[in-house]
Amino acid sequence: MSADAPYATLSPDAVLAAVESVGVLTDGRLLALNSFENRVYQVGVEDAAPLVAKFYRAARWSDAAIEEEHAFAHELVEAELPVVAPLEFHNSTLLHHGELRFALYPRHGGRAPELESAQNLAWMGRLLARLHGIGARAPFRARGTLDRATLIQAPSRAVLASPLLPAGQRERYARAIDTLDGLIAERFESVPALRTLRLHGDCHAGNVLWTDAGPHFVDLDDARMGPAVQDLWMLAPTPHTLNLLLEGYAEFRDIDLRELQLIESLRLMRQIHYAGWIAQRWHDPAFPRAFPFAADARWWEQHVNDLFEAAQDFGGPDRG
Repeated sequence: MSADAPYATLSPDAVLAAVESVGVLTDGRLLALNSFENRVYQVGVEDAAPLVAKFYRAARWSDAAIEEEHAFAHELVEAELPVVAPLEFHNSTLLHHGELRFALYPRHGGRAPELESAQNLAWMGRLLARLHGIGARAPFRARGTLDRATLIQAPSRAVLASPLLPAGQRERYARAIDTLDGLIAERFESVPALRTLRLHGDCHAGNVLWTDAGPHFVDLDDARMGPAVQDLWMLAPTPHTLNLLLEGYAEFRDIDLRELQLIESLRLMRQIHYAGWIAQRWHDPAFPRAFPFAADARWWEQHVNDLFEAAQDFGGPDRG
């Protein structure tokens, strides 16, 4: 499978053949769902509810890392957490068909969560506390940690190696990254003995679906080790909403309040990683179509300016 065209062979017929290879009788209906890192399809099944088929990007995660994610999802389900976990076929949840690696999930619908509600934020806080209670039982061994190497250093190397970054911005970008990396390192060092646990990892509103029965979590593809606050800040963009989320969280689990000092660092790390992710995946035809702004020099100039402003807000030198 080519790194330059990772899904070139994933035709509709290939998707249906992969699903049927584990004994599922499809009805030929196929609907592509919104996903960029992997490819995800709703697949019609004869005389049964549709399934969701997730095809993994080659070389992103090892088999062991994917199996850890699946095991974590099942551990959460066994603890009666509302998480969508992969189905097992022939004693495995990670399935193979030729070069393709995939998993099949039950289809779970839902609507976007209404996180302006104090009741809903407290509900989400309680669920995240329970999720973290399970996540703290044992570490991931193969999935790594949300750290500077993963969210700053690797993505910034991808940006510097990419033709998307204008030549005139390369030196400024490198200096901004160097400054922020040092400042963020200092911020993490200011929280000694920081405890990490297994996280959802990408817990934003798009990965929470709400039904009349309440919320459920989807997409553990970014699950890693990290501080608990990583799963909180994206759901609560203001101090008021964060307080409401924490009130619910505190009903089931204590949080180290020192972690709140890391929110701005984690926000910046996500911002840096986002640009690097686009640069790294630009060869995938889906990315230029989905993120056309990244081909515009003005977007990169604004991105670099934003990084320098963030460094100044952090207390770093004005080196623009």
